[in-house]
Amino acid sequence: MEKRETLDPALVSDFVGNAHGDLKRVQELLAQEPALLNAAWDWGGGDWETGLGAASHMGRRDIALFLIENGARTDIFSAAMLGQLEIVQAILSAYPHLRHSKGPHGIPLINHAKAGAEEALPVLQYLETLG
Repeated sequence: MEKRETLDPALVSDFVGNAHGDLKRVQELLAQEPALLNAAWDWGGGDWETGLGAASHMGRRDIALFLIENGARTDIFSAAMLGQLEIVQAILSAYPHLRHSKGPHGIPLINHAKAGAEEALPVLQYLETLG
């Protein structure tokens, strides 16, 4: 594996920060530096967050879909927010303990489904049945 130059931490922070709510800025930053797509910001204490993670807990479907369409690595948290019931069910069928897992900032999986609003209602209802 070739050694690549480390991304500018300020650029990563800007990208992840804006992924909480500014699609236009996320698009600009990704056009400027495509390697930001899966870059993670370290908030400290083991709290790592990607742009997709930020968009997912904020319920920013537009930003999440833009990132996924550009190749971002998706996970159970983004699937929950996007209302992708079959994906959430498949993961939890294989790994039931993940229903208690936490995403960035310690935000529980069920909160990601709540952030997805009406589109994620089936996921929220499913998670509520699991206790």
